[in-house]
Amino acid sequence: MSATRRLALRRSRELPWETLGLPAVVVLMILLFGALAPNFWAVSNASNVARQVAVLGMIGAVQTVVIISGGIDLSVGSVLAVANVLMAMGLAQGSVALGAVLALGAGLGFGLLNGVLIGRTRLAPFIVTLGMLSIARGTALTITDGVPIFGLPESSFSWIGQGYLGPVPAPVIFAVITFAAIGVLLSRTSFGTTVYAIGGNEQAAVLAGMRVARTKIAIYALSGLTAALGGVILTARVNSGQPLLGQGLELDSVATVVIGGTYLFGGRGRLVGTIFGVMFVGILQNGLNLLGISTFVQQVVIGASIIVAVLLTVWRARA
Repeated sequence: MSATRRLALRRSRELPWETLGLPAVVVLMILLFGALAPNFWAVSNASNVARQVAVLGMIGAVQTVVIISGGIDLSVGSVLAVANVLMAMGLAQGSVALGAVLALGAGLGFGLLNGVLIGRTRLAPFIVTLGMLSIARGTALTITDGVPIFGLPESSFSWIGQGYLGPVPAPVIFAVITFAAIGVLLSRTSFGTTVYAIGGNEQAAVLAGMRVARTKIAIYALSGLTAALGGVILTARVNSGQPLLGQGLELDSVATVVIGGTYLFGGRGRLVGTIFGVMFVGILQNGLNLLGISTFVQQVVIGASIIVAVLLTVWRARA
């Protein structure tokens, strides 16, 4: 290989995927789906896509923190379902406050349990959160006897899932706030510094005197709480309690993070990449829906995208 070719290859590897490569892919997807499905350009469709991916974006933002720390949270979809049915039960009793306290408290509880098991006992995050996925889903099914909760009273609470702030869907506002808060945590606090240190070299972080266990507990507690908030928002949107809600959300949230360029093995990642990862997943699903492609094929495409994204991040890391 010539010196010129080697230099060009090195420079191509240095191009920031999350700020150049992925945005270009997203733009190409928009142009492609717009050409193949004219309804794709409708303002109502854009608003619908934004509303659909808002909760995914919130959970993806915190999943970014989890993965940067060298972990993974597979329980987010099930925790969201528990929060959804608890919020619905509170609404059925005529109390928004009761439902919110139960839902957010449950999310925080599941997250803290994940964090303690991972941070204090050093169990693998994959194993702990996989087990918690089953525990939380079983909890949602148990407290509802597997039967959805319908007939919730109409109230102003529904605004957070169905309303608008000007032209912007209300769930998008929550997503923007979440991304902003996580961005500040990662870039401007000692917490963020510790998260990157743990993912980069946990033993070195311990030797440097960083509070590794406490930080892990905080990370997973934040993940559980955010998943619960997503469940509350979806309750307002669907106006029901669905014990099977959130299935596959763990895959989609990991997909947005990995496609966004965050290193799956920890230590490296940027929140801006996750934003475009959320856009990628949302636009892909919406575009394929408009073209009449089955959800089964969509899962194949998303799974393949994850594999390609991991290969790209490993290739960049070795460059």
